[in-house]
Amino acid sequence: MKNRTSVLEVSATLGYPSNETVQGLRLWKAFVKLSPAQRAEVLNWVEHLATDPAPLPGGMDGGFNSR
Repeated sequence: MKNRTSVLEVSATLGYPSNETVQGLRLWKAFVKLSPAQRAEVLNWVEHLATDPAPLPGGMDGGFNSR
């Protein structure tokens, strides 16, 4: 490369990525390294979590437990 741009120049122009972006890239890199069967398992798990109704406030039955 003849025209090398320093990291500082790029950071000054574009800014720094957010923590969420960095974490997302880390997760993506880990996901890509999985076997196809493991990827399918992760996707099924995420879809299950996305469609599973959230628990009621106070626990599974909605009752308050004062232990």
